[in-house]
Amino acid sequence: MTRALIFLFVGLLAGVTAGAALAQVVVVAGARSPVESLSREQAEQLYLGRLRHLADGTAVTLVDLPPGPTRDLFYQALTGRNPAQTRAYWSRMVFTGRALPPKEARGIEEAISWIDANPSFVGYLPESEADERVRVLLRLP
Repeated sequence: MTRALIFLFVGLLAGVTAGAALAQVVVVAGARSPVESLSREQAEQLYLGRLRHLADGTAVTLVDLPPGPTRDLFYQALTGRNPAQTRAYWSRMVFTGRALPPKEARGIEEAISWIDANPSFVGYLPESEADERVRVLLRLP
């Protein structure tokens, strides 16, 4: 019984540690982008394909990371949808012609490169990956 409790505790501790490593995701634009900040609602509306422009008329092109823990955490934190729900949502949006999903980068470095080179691009990253090439617009828990 004691051994089982020790394994349970170690497993919980490992899960908390892994979650803490991914605890902060940030929505970013390029350092030279005219976009200064985004509200949580604006970011959610953009990433659900309901908005394509900001209130000032600025067109936004969204960047998505490849499937994985950061992407899952981002959509869960921003929209409350798990990966299966997010895929189903975007399938419906594309099938009905209402919106196209964000442009998918092959990895974090490619996403940063696109965002840095295009002032209208907005994406998300683990906070630890944000550097001088990007401006943090919104922090998600």
